[in-house]
Amino acid sequence: MRPTGEKTAAEQLDFGFRTPPRRRKKRRGRPPKPGAGVPHLPRSVHARFPLHVTLRVQRHVWQLRSRRCFRVLERAFRAAAARFDTRIAQFSVQWNHIHLVVETREARALARAVQGMAIRMAKGLNRVMGRKGTVFADRYHSRPLRTPTEVRRALVYVLGNARKHLAALGYKLSPHYVDEYSSAAWFTGWAVPPARPAGEPPVSPATTWLLSTGWRERGGGPIRRDEMRVDCVG
Repeated sequence: MRPTGEKTAAEQLDFGFRTPPRRRKKRRGRPPKPGAGVPHLPRSVHARFPLHVTLRVQRHVWQLRSRRCFRVLERAFRAAAARFDTRIAQFSVQWNHIHLVVETREARALARAVQGMAIRMAKGLNRVMGRKGTVFADRYHSRPLRTPTEVRRALVYVLGNARKHLAALGYKLSPHYVDEYSSAAWFTGWAVPPARPAGEPPVSPATTWLLSTGWRERGGGPIRRDEMRVDCVG
């Protein structure tokens, strides 16, 4: 027990105020890269549900909707159509991004398939452009399609995406227009099918119920070629 009136060392150094505690910033993992828009979160992948996948390219990459660039992409689609337990069922190529409808069994299989395809595309596009470096701008975005209606809407969106973009530029398209920079010519779910091109398709037949028959039987039936709403966003 200390004598009355005796102060401890801490009390002797008390100047009547205290320094507020310093707040430390919470660490939230790897900092995002400049321009990164897709967060590093676990992807929702299930073998029953198809996925809508989107890849975007860097600003310096040439217009993808050109014959030279599209030939590179089409070869990559054919090579990756059914690899690593992942199937590319439909695709469309826009001027700076690519839409895919895919089936896969797990997130790791999807990552391997998309990475392998993207590497093949990047090498080919760099050869065409005569340059080196990064081609794709960000991590790919993927969204699971869990109902027949969702699948049908995604098919309309992907296969009709060029119609939306071209309409925004003032083009007047025929109701029978088929985007040559997509898998639309091989799609078997049109209300009025177009002439099928010769040769093997650059996509794989769907195997899930949702993407093979479910969207047609319970999602709204066959798709019209002019069904895409030109005021859609994306």
